[in-house]
Amino acid sequence: MNAYVFPGQGAQFSGMGKDLYENNPMAKDMFDQANETLGFVITDIMFTGTDEDLRQTKVTQPAIFLHSVILSKTIESFDPDMVAGHSLGEFSALVANGVLSFEDGLKLVYQRALAMQEACESQPSTMAAILGLPDEQVEQICASITDETVVPANYNCPGQLVISGSVKGVTIACEKMLAAGAKRAIPLPVGGAFHSPLMEPARIKLQEAILETPFYHPICPIYQNVSTTGVTNLETIKKNLIGQLTAPVKWTQSVQQMVSDGATTFIECGPGKVLQGLVKKIHKEAEVRSI
Repeated sequence: MNAYVFPGQGAQFSGMGKDLYENNPMAKDMFDQANETLGFVITDIMFTGTDEDLRQTKVTQPAIFLHSVILSKTIESFDPDMVAGHSLGEFSALVANGVLSFEDGLKLVYQRALAMQEACESQPSTMAAILGLPDEQVEQICASITDETVVPANYNCPGQLVISGSVKGVTIACEKMLAAGAKRAIPLPVGGAFHSPLMEPARIKLQEAILETPFYHPICPIYQNVSTTGVTNLETIKKNLIGQLTAPVKWTQSVQQMVSDGATTFIECGPGKVLQGLVKKIHKEAEVRSI
């Protein structure tokens, strides 16, 4: 069974989507439509922008979404038995899966990016990757820090869990993780504490937008970050999507569940190869490839 997976923030690179734009008329039309919908020429930033230009959350999120979705729409062999997306990638997966229209998905992603940017600017916060500790130990250390906000945010693969919270909370947690035997505790170059309670203002704004957006029946089950199980019920999909901003990304658990449900091939649809690497670390026998 084929599982199509869609990457999140961090997969961007200068030049992304340029070949598609220049060589595929459908892709060109979709990129041009995106420029009009967003009100600025995002293709210029995607095709020729600097790494710094692409790192802006308001650019990064729609850029990765566009690259991923347009790829899925322009390949004739797109035949998912199940889909999943890492954080932002969940929106790409929902459009590829027929749940959201291209334009509605893009609008939601842009609103999400702006709301997250605003939440980041209102309170200094950050994230860090903890390598080489069992998930349970990372969870326990985060829970032991009660006077600051710090929580598990991204369960990327066994031995790699990203934490998120206040700058002080993450700093204290990193010191404790290293003392407990973590191989590394790496501060991440992000603007704020994604997938933590500090994103609550962004969650409220995004919830309003999601509830006003039409959702359609999916082609196949989507394995969402919050629940990790295959979902086709639209109300459940909406609820999970709303909860995603303040809840952890359970990528390890989602991939394990997809394998348990019959997935043998994981196809990454979008920029980069990050998810292929994570899938192989979660399930060595999986076949992985990219479009």
